[in-house]
Amino acid sequence: MDTTEISPDGGSGVGVLDKAATVLGALETGPATLTQLVQSTGLARPTAHRLAVALEHHRLVARDMQGRFVLGPRLGELASAAGEDRLLASAGPVLAALRDRTGESAQLYRRQGDHRICVATAERPIGLRDSVPLGAALSMKAGSAAQILLAWEEPDRMHRGLHGARFTATMLSAVRRRGWAQSVGEREAGVGSVSAPVRGPNGRVVAALSVSGPIERITRQPGRLHAAAVIASANHLSDVLRHSGV
Repeated sequence: MDTTEISPDGGSGVGVLDKAATVLGALETGPATLTQLVQSTGLARPTAHRLAVALEHHRLVARDMQGRFVLGPRLGELASAAGEDRLLASAGPVLAALRDRTGESAQLYRRQGDHRICVATAERPIGLRDSVPLGAALSMKAGSAAQILLAWEEPDRMHRGLHGARFTATMLSAVRRRGWAQSVGEREAGVGSVSAPVRGPNGRVVAALSVSGPIERITRQPGRLHAAAVIASANHLSDVLRHSGV
């Protein structure tokens, strides 16, 4: 394999690993075609392809339904095994407190390709029909959590994500301005939700914190009821990540 290309940060001296890390870093913001990988990494097309396929073999990279490269499941497994996922380790008590404060089920979502995954949840003791199961893969085209996970993406990725979405660029602009999102019957008829961003130490949005419930209880303007509580909980998780450096 060609070792003449230099990674953007100067490299570790192990060229293949540096290039593999560059590929994984490029996929951190979402799915990418081979052409997009070449553009974002600066690697030669054959090199980018060989690395992506090799990483796919080890499940560090996967493909979405459109054949684009995405981060693979092995990364999550390694993080969990190493006990390094500070976000998930801290989410349980925060979600439980948010559930108790709002009276609604609370969830934490991360983006994985074209889906958002429910990675933590605190359910109401009753009304399980309103719950989102742990591990559920939901669409990035609808729902307040999808709005949050897309609103702070790079412009080109955001606009690609808007294709076929139930929300618009104007709505996402409003989300960024006020710092929270709401949806009413957007993902599922009769269900509303409110979400806010959780940020990593570098300020980047790494997850969406949500509450959801039936419209008859959460109303058609759920943000008026619960935005303040959801924002406070999301900010608390962000503070945990900032202070832990994770």
